[in-house]
Amino acid sequence: MIIKINNKENKIAEKIREIFQASYTVEAEMLKAVDFPPLKRTVSQFLSSNSKFYAYYLIKDIAAVIEIKNHEELTHIQSLVVYPKYFRKGIGRKLVQSILNTYKSKIFTVETGIENHPAIKLYKSFGFQEQEQWDTNHGVRKVRLEKRI
Repeated sequence: MIIKINNKENKIAEKIREIFQASYTVEAEMLKAVDFPPLKRTVSQFLSSNSKFYAYYLIKDIAAVIEIKNHEELTHIQSLVVYPKYFRKGIGRKLVQSILNTYKSKIFTVETGIENHPAIKLYKSFGFQEQEQWDTNHGVRKVRLEKRI
């Protein structure tokens, strides 16, 4: 079940951070990142964020979270994190599909590390296409993908 969650509630913000830490630790290793900004996000940053957060619930526990920034013409997937024990179970796919169904933007974008092959494969399966690559100041090569409706 996918539900929009209120990141302004302390317990929810703490849970979001917990999932970010678990998921992004794995991604940082995959990308061979020494200094990985997503791992530095604090509970207070989630509490003050203007992003929209949706959670995938398994029974009563959050298994994954997708964070988006939405403007009239553009929806950007800021983050998609899944607890590692739930990797490869289609949860990320369900969250992306939900966002594509919920928001009627003409353009959807996402960025990830170029070595994050599972994420790139997922987004390309929805018709996202590579737009550009660049090197970050924290040593990770990134790719921006875009889907136009």
